[in-house]
Amino acid sequence: MKAVVLAGGEATRLRPLTCNTPKMMVPVLNRPFLEHLVNYLKAHDIIDIVLAVGKLPEQVRDHLGDGSKLGVSIVYSMEAFPMGTAGAVKNAERLLDEPFFVFNGDVFTDIDLTAMWRAHRQSSVMASLALTPVEDPTIYGVVETDDRGRVTRFTEKPRREEVTTNMINAGIYILEPDILDFIAPNAFSMFERDIFPPLLEKGHDILGYQSLDYWIDIGTPDKYLRLNHDLLRRRAGDGRTGPAGGSSLHPSARIEGPAVIGEGCSVDRDCLIRGPVVLGARCRVEEGAVIEGAIVWSDCRIGRRASLRNCLIASNCSIGEECDVLDGCVLGDNVLVGKANKLSNGIRIWPGRTIAPDTISF
Repeated sequence: MKAVVLAGGEATRLRPLTCNTPKMMVPVLNRPFLEHLVNYLKAHDIIDIVLAVGKLPEQVRDHLGDGSKLGVSIVYSMEAFPMGTAGAVKNAERLLDEPFFVFNGDVFTDIDLTAMWRAHRQSSVMASLALTPVEDPTIYGVVETDDRGRVTRFTEKPRREEVTTNMINAGIYILEPDILDFIAPNAFSMFERDIFPPLLEKGHDILGYQSLDYWIDIGTPDKYLRLNHDLLRRRAGDGRTGPAGGSSLHPSARIEGPAVIGEGCSVDRDCLIRGPVVLGARCRVEEGAVIEGAIVWSDCRIGRRASLRNCLIASNCSIGEECDVLDGCVLGDNVLVGKANKLSNGIRIWPGRTIAPDTISF
């Protein structure tokens, strides 16, 4: 099987984390999100991958190359402008001559792709959509199905009184090549709005494959934080949390997992790391600092008696002595919290604040 991974969006909802980093390269447990996705596909024998990329494609290509180091084959389909979910697939048409999967590039899931493929082949439909339940379907596009699993209606962001199902489009499709004939070339178009509803109106069957497996869209900072926390809690019992090679922990430092600590980190005396926590490579945590529920990217400094709590810190940030970064805060790359001199004590970044890259906050 072949898969098209849609990675050409601007990722504006995930800013400032994606100002300098494409969404597919945002780290999850210290590995690029795209690596997790590739390994998931590979586990279902999907090893021919087309990456539809737009913003900052060189970072993706420099890291993954042709995919051989991960045991897959990757080719790139470049977008000169944002083309939408359907437009991006049409742009890669020359590479698609057999049934193929399509994945939205911001979805992390355990949905059984092998079982979905089997259901698609047995149903003889032009398209199959993975469906997943959510607590609040009013912020998504809901998909109604009949007792055979055939889609009967799409409703985009229904009002609460209009909700008839909590099953939504999970952003995973299996498509027959014939569907490409319904997509305009060199134009922005969306499967969810421009392709699937008209196909349904014309009498084409679409299968809704319902799954209760884990699913999350990491398109916002709070969901990105939740994904890291979920995966850390999932790993807590398998013995794979803790410091990586080359890291040093003072004997008085306490780590209450689950936690992942990257290579080359140093954690000084009397520090407390209370999971779920991720520290990227080469981070320095100075005396008495407290980190709880935070995701910290690489090459960051956490100053003496500083406190991080349920926040997101991008690369090359420096948190000054006795400074606090509190719940829901998101710092872009190269942010300095506190003045660059000895008077930097006590700066507090209040809950929910977002700070753009290359900012000094004092």
